[in-house]
Amino acid sequence: MNAREVVLGRVRRALADVPREEDPEREPLERGYLDSHQPADAVGLLAENLADYRALVHRSTPEELPGLVARLLAERGAASVVVPAGLPPEWLAEVPREVRRVPDEAADTARRLDGVDSVVTGCAVAIAETGTVVLDAGPDQGRRRITLVPDHHVCVVVVPDQVVDSVPQGLRRLDPARPLTWISGPSATSDIELDRVEGVHGPRRLDVVLLEE
Repeated sequence: MNAREVVLGRVRRALADVPREEDPEREPLERGYLDSHQPADAVGLLAENLADYRALVHRSTPEELPGLVARLLAERGAASVVVPAGLPPEWLAEVPREVRRVPDEAADTARRLDGVDSVVTGCAVAIAETGTVVLDAGPDQGRRRITLVPDHHVCVVVVPDQVVDSVPQGLRRLDPARPLTWISGPSATSDIELDRVEGVHGPRRLDVVLLEE
């Protein structure tokens, strides 16, 4: 008896008491497990896990946000920034005029976006347990490409409203028909020698601003 026969035999034994007419697609499945471990401080856990993924985490009030965004762009020496159509204009109010605003346009190409230094967006939801920020191409986030090509991404998360404990809770807030981008830290990969390389298929630096309303 080979391994395949062993596995199939176990499957048959496990299904021995299932009626032949039963359709698994139509049978209700009880899901009694918890969808969250209910962390005492979901925002704090999100910040901790984002930092563990090497994202740079900042806390801000609405009054402080324009100055913080301007400082983060200046630290990267950004001469240009992509601006989604629905981004609140006050977020960029203190960014110097000489920093070129690049609108998010359908005709954008990867080559054109590669010449842009930074992008500033909002988010759809942030997941505390995994340190993940999810974008769904909403008005303040723009098309997926604008957050994948520029080397620097500033993402603003409204807390606590946009923070959930777990992935199941996050999924309930998202529309699966929308283009979803799940971000856990700056883009990175490792080769067989475990040498970490950042910026391979996304921004090399991710600044996450936790905006406390």
